[in-house]
Amino acid sequence: MNRSYQEMAEYYDTAIIPARVKAAQDKPNVEGTVNHTSTWIIAALRNDKFFSIQELNEAVWDKLREFNAKPFQKREGSRFTAFQNEEKSFMKPLPASPYELAVWSTATVRNDYLITDGRNKYSVPFDLIGQEVSVRLTSTTVEAFFQGARVASHPRLKKKQHTPIVKSEHMPDNHKKYLAYSKEAFLEWADTVGPNTTIVVKAFLENGKVPEQGYKPCASLTRMADKYTFQRLENACTRALSYTAVPNIKTIRTILQTGQDKVKKEDPYDSSAGSHYAFTRGASYFKGGIRND
Repeated sequence: MNRSYQEMAEYYDTAIIPARVKAAQDKPNVEGTVNHTSTWIIAALRNDKFFSIQELNEAVWDKLREFNAKPFQKREGSRFTAFQNEEKSFMKPLPASPYELAVWSTATVRNDYLITDGRNKYSVPFDLIGQEVSVRLTSTTVEAFFQGARVASHPRLKKKQHTPIVKSEHMPDNHKKYLAYSKEAFLEWADTVGPNTTIVVKAFLENGKVPEQGYKPCASLTRMADKYTFQRLENACTRALSYTAVPNIKTIRTILQTGQDKVKKEDPYDSSAGSHYAFTRGASYFKGGIRND
């Protein structure tokens, strides 16, 4: 049996026993009854006209009830009375809602840990990247199964949207952390490091069209602070700002990697320093006094 057929049997808590291959004697009673019933109803309605599916279905139901009430030719009762007296007591109640046919397929989870229903993308746990999962699609749900266990379930979207549907529990820790990023959080963190770090963070957040474009370099700064300490990062930002009003993350990283933040920046040229080697010309020189050429 295909998977959808087996799933329907499980939903209705019943068992299906397939007929043997090339063994028509396994199913003559069922096929004969279906053929006889459909022929009798179609023949009875063949000259009638219907203008909607609902109208046709109502006529078919009427004829089916009439067919089931017809007396047997070789025994007492009818198909309906036989059901009531012999079969109904063995029947189980139907589920609250009818079975919904599902379409099954397989997919290999890519690095973005997303699967698709052909229109939109939905997340599965990131640790399944590279694994093959079974995808179950109905009109209302998208489900993923791995080794027989359901690992993801999403309401199926009716319309196409550009952003995928991602649950936070499916994300790795570094992706979850990204969701917590905000302009306010980065500025608050920068204030704890130092004034020049704050200037750099503000530049990262304000130089793009939207603050989100600066989240990545700001996050890089937080990692540098963890690796090199707050003081070294503040010194590196100070040095970077001495070069340009709009530093980039590459410059700050290079300063830290090469240790330039540890080198004291040279003071501007002092005329008194090193006068031992300089040519000193007093006011008399420029006033036409004695020149020592």
